[in-house]
Amino acid sequence: MAVLDAVREDREVRALVLRGQGGNFCAGGDIKDMAAARAAKAPAPGEPDPMAVANRRFGVLIEAIDRAPQAVVVVAEGAVMGGGFGLLCVSDVAIVVEGAKLRLPETSLGIPPAQIAPFIVRRIGLTQARRFAVTGARLDARGAVDVGLAHLYAETPAAADTALQGVLAEIRKCAPEAVAMTKALMLDAPDLPVKTLLDRGAEHFAAAARGPEGMAGMAAFIQKQAPPWASE
Repeated sequence: MAVLDAVREDREVRALVLRGQGGNFCAGGDIKDMAAARAAKAPAPGEPDPMAVANRRFGVLIEAIDRAPQAVVVVAEGAVMGGGFGLLCVSDVAIVVEGAKLRLPETSLGIPPAQIAPFIVRRIGLTQARRFAVTGARLDARGAVDVGLAHLYAETPAAADTALQGVLAEIRKCAPEAVAMTKALMLDAPDLPVKTLLDRGAEHFAAAARGPEGMAGMAAFIQKQAPPWASE
């Protein structure tokens, strides 16, 4: 959250890359920690349950990543489970590496994927989300691309590095403020009436076209030059 807060208004930061360490992306919550929290003193009537508070904190984090104005790129390898599955669902571009194991294990543990469920539905649709929720079925890297969880498949970590550099090079061609505006419009699309979105889009378009990015971008196109942000 500190990182996200620090870069939210910084358009010199063009992309955020989420990647695990040691060959794994994210295996989800620590079951032993959950068990210890459950064994702790129960909340008094009217008091918030500490487990609910802790669970909701992850929802705040994943929503902040989802709403980041910068491009968010995920490189997923090894274990991509539970919360890691959810993180994949809020990426703008996801690269998945051969050998990755993707799964929603929550229901097999007797708990719901509470904070990530809405993001999974939005990513792959209700039909696919329900299948993974009620079966806990595993997905491999190619399967993740097939169902729309990920965009790019890489045979090796080295190939993933190459793909990542290619994605970042493409992101650098796009104006940072325009990216932020576009992401906001797209993320609001499921929740707002089309007329509201189109009215807002027109206002954003005019502001961008009259702003420094729009003026520089169109001038560069006419002059057949690269825009200033493409070389940053």
